[in-house]
Amino acid sequence: MVSQHQSKDSGSKKNGGSVESVSSSNLKSICCIVSVVDQDLLNQAHLYVLENTEEVLPYIKQHMIHIKTAYPKFRKRTKWLQDKHNSTFIQWLRFKVQSELEEDNHGVSENLRWLAAGPNMAVPLYRSYLIKGIKFNIKAQDDVRTTQNSGVYLLAHTMQVASAKDKNPILSNMGFYGVIQEIWDLDYQKFTIPVFRCDWIDSSGLVVDELGFTLVDLSKIGHRNDQFVLASQVKQIFFVDDPMHRGWSVVPNREYNDVIGDEVLGDVIIECEPFTRGMPNVDTFDELVGELGGQNIRDGCEDIWIE
Repeated sequence: MVSQHQSKDSGSKKNGGSVESVSSSNLKSICCIVSVVDQDLLNQAHLYVLENTEEVLPYIKQHMIHIKTAYPKFRKRTKWLQDKHNSTFIQWLRFKVQSELEEDNHGVSENLRWLAAGPNMAVPLYRSYLIKGIKFNIKAQDDVRTTQNSGVYLLAHTMQVASAKDKNPILSNMGFYGVIQEIWDLDYQKFTIPVFRCDWIDSSGLVVDELGFTLVDLSKIGHRNDQFVLASQVKQIFFVDDPMHRGWSVVPNREYNDVIGDEVLGDVIIECEPFTRGMPNVDTFDELVGELGGQNIRDGCEDIWIE
């Protein structure tokens, strides 16, 4: 999959693609809570964005070759190589792109330039978000409402490890069930990328019963080092308490129609269409719901016109 970016100005952002023209019909004022987030979490979110951006994939291959060359004794240790890549790729890519920018006719796009530089540590946080008419909330927002919009499902091609001693895990498709804890809008200076930070259910808290229903134990949280997902990648689900099994919840099948209904939206709605043919065909919206408190609040901002 590739990431979905929202432009902040009128320049080209990816592969020479231009941002769609603006329209007054979608004028909204911007209001959000801005927080300086933990550096480790920011790196985790940034790494996920990089590894889900098509333009970065050739650099990932180069970096893996670099690691295997530097550490020949570990070239067949799949998990070790992946861990080493995860811990060093962000800095390696930054220096790699910087060196390429110093060359004549370097060919580095503006999109890649700002991605490699990394996001701002001051991150806008939202309580709710809209994608194609589907409303996503953070868990704290659901806790004060009668509706549930914080459950998500992700089908991913991922590395599966049999045990802590497994040196050569396998790659396969795997489903992940989670609950949105935070909604971040990563700021890369020239564009933003929305991501969800989720509590993902550990495999020990996931079973399929004899009738084919998926049951999850929401208290079994895993994947602490891989909490983020692109907002455009997930499918919304919800959890129903299982009366037959205390502590477990059922994930029912669901048709994903407009779940907003007549509910009043928050202060902001941003609609952003993909600006390259390689991006997911998703219309993206942001919204902030409820009263905002504290000193880290951005209000009275200039209107932003986005089509």
